[in-house]
Amino acid sequence: MSFCPNEGRVAAAASVNVPDKMKSRIPVVLLACGSFNPITNMHLRLFEVARDHLHQTGRYQVIGGIISPVNDNYGKKDLVAARHRVAMARLALQTSDWIQVDPWESEQVQWTETVKVLRHHHSELLRSLPWKEGLDQGKVDSPGPAAVPELKLLCGADVLKTFQTPNLWKDKHIQEIVEKFGLVCVDRAGHDPKGYILGSPILQRYQDNIHLAREPVQNEISATYIRRALGQGQSVKYLLPDAVIAYIKEHDLYTSPGEE
Repeated sequence: MSFCPNEGRVAAAASVNVPDKMKSRIPVVLLACGSFNPITNMHLRLFEVARDHLHQTGRYQVIGGIISPVNDNYGKKDLVAARHRVAMARLALQTSDWIQVDPWESEQVQWTETVKVLRHHHSELLRSLPWKEGLDQGKVDSPGPAAVPELKLLCGADVLKTFQTPNLWKDKHIQEIVEKFGLVCVDRAGHDPKGYILGSPILQRYQDNIHLAREPVQNEISATYIRRALGQGQSVKYLLPDAVIAYIKEHDLYTSPGEE
């Protein structure tokens, strides 16, 4: 199987040469939700680090990645329109052969909770499996578990910390995310992801579903800094893909300094 970038699904692709050592592994699609305001090289790097980590476990084969920009009604100050954030993400991913942007979340009438975004993309993955139609019609037996791709939420350690923020996440949503889907968390300077897990009864209970990936080259590029630098007329070259910088200039985005 391979991830189909044109449709955002998993599809059979006999022409793709999969190494023998990968054929018995569990296929995984990584989903990153966030503002991407704008998308930075750090966002892209998270996917590469997470994929390397999962491959090194010997259990998984990452077959695709999805970037899901948040809806405009999220209510965050300085959030530019979703059409711009989606367009910038598409430009940033021109050089990637396995990550894509999906506008579904940004196109909803209102802000959508992360767990609901996961449910949507998980349903899309299952619906698009090549054997699904025959299974529904009773023509084929259910395949082994390794044939069913897993969808995992990709985040930085700062997001893992927010699970401890009162009233920010619903406990039942946290449990569904880690129990049903699983997390891949990339560490960041100044954070203690292991401590966050031990400090949460829910995360501790399902810690086997939480993969902590180490970023060997610490990268602290923040979208907040990017917005502030752009607002002050400073260079952000090499912090964002060149195509994204060109888009920002063309559409005159982030002309005032961003928030801390």
